[in-house]
Amino acid sequence: MSAVERNLEADLPRVVDIGAALVVVGMFWALPTISAGGSQRGVIGACLALVTGVVMIARRRMPFGATVTAGVATLVGTVLGVCQDPMLATAWCLYPMAIERMSRTRLIAAVLVGLFAALALVSGVPEGAVRGRGQQFVVAVAALSVAWLLGMTVGKQLRSAQEAERARVQLAVARDVHDVVGHALGVIVAEAGVTLSLPDAREDELRATLAGVEGHARTALADVQSLVRSLRTDESRAAPGTAELPTLFAATRAAGVRVDASVGTGPIGEAVGTVVFRIVQEALSNVVRHAPGASCWVDVRREGDAVVVLIRDDGPAVPGGVVPGTGLGLDGMRERARSIGGTVRWDARPDGGFEVVARLPLAGAR
Repeated sequence: MSAVERNLEADLPRVVDIGAALVVVGMFWALPTISAGGSQRGVIGACLALVTGVVMIARRRMPFGATVTAGVATLVGTVLGVCQDPMLATAWCLYPMAIERMSRTRLIAAVLVGLFAALALVSGVPEGAVRGRGQQFVVAVAALSVAWLLGMTVGKQLRSAQEAERARVQLAVARDVHDVVGHALGVIVAEAGVTLSLPDAREDELRATLAGVEGHARTALADVQSLVRSLRTDESRAAPGTAELPTLFAATRAAGVRVDASVGTGPIGEAVGTVVFRIVQEALSNVVRHAPGASCWVDVRREGDAVVVLIRDDGPAVPGGVVPGTGLGLDGMRERARSIGGTVRWDARPDGGFEVVARLPLAGAR
């Protein structure tokens, strides 16, 4: 969406409010006010009409105040005979208030009861002074009731959508934290375990291991901090893609897993590239945790209109090296693939080891 289209979409609600204000003031205020001429009643009517139009335009910023102001102005104008509005301006302002305060039904009900009572009093004015009060009262009740019920319904739908979006974001954050922290901790544990298993490790080997542990910890900390900043500022953060796969392979090799990799996707979309990276990251993390010292093959390639990702290992190379997992990482891979219309499957190989295969459509980037 271009900047012009975004600006038009942002200005559309205000344009609609201005149009509604012109229609209501022109149809129900202009003629009675003009008929009153330059008398005191006509001046008051003109002021009330102006106030009504302003609050109708400002209803989204101050829904409660706009509703009360429009209701009072309409009642006063009706009593003075300079307004024929059957509470349409008030109903227009009531709608966003019902959306905003849809859980506070008592407050809205009290406002409606007060308006209805005031209208009932106005309808008691002699017929000679104000005509058609019964019909105007019925239309006003209908307009206010429809605005209230419609606003309540839309407000509930919006709240449900917000809760669903909040749950989706929480799940996405949980997956990111699991991938980032889980991979880093898995590599750190593996590096430390390999070093501890060496009975005569030299000082330079220990220092190299500690330097690797520090590097992985710093990288994980930076990724988590970037994630937190993006949540606080509501800004998009740089997502990893296939270009970061060599760094991932190097970290996995440092943890004692032999990795042979082939990446031949060419340029792909950011969304697909991120899913590819996360799937490979989780699969390699599982190899590090569950099959330390094993050999692993990674193949990322394009097949027609899809990207195929294959990660295969030959099983634990260290006796007793298998560590039981929770399965959250595998579920996370499936959820990521589904988010762009792809699939992922995994299974133990008959000759030992484990295999993960994902097929991701290139159109997922759109």
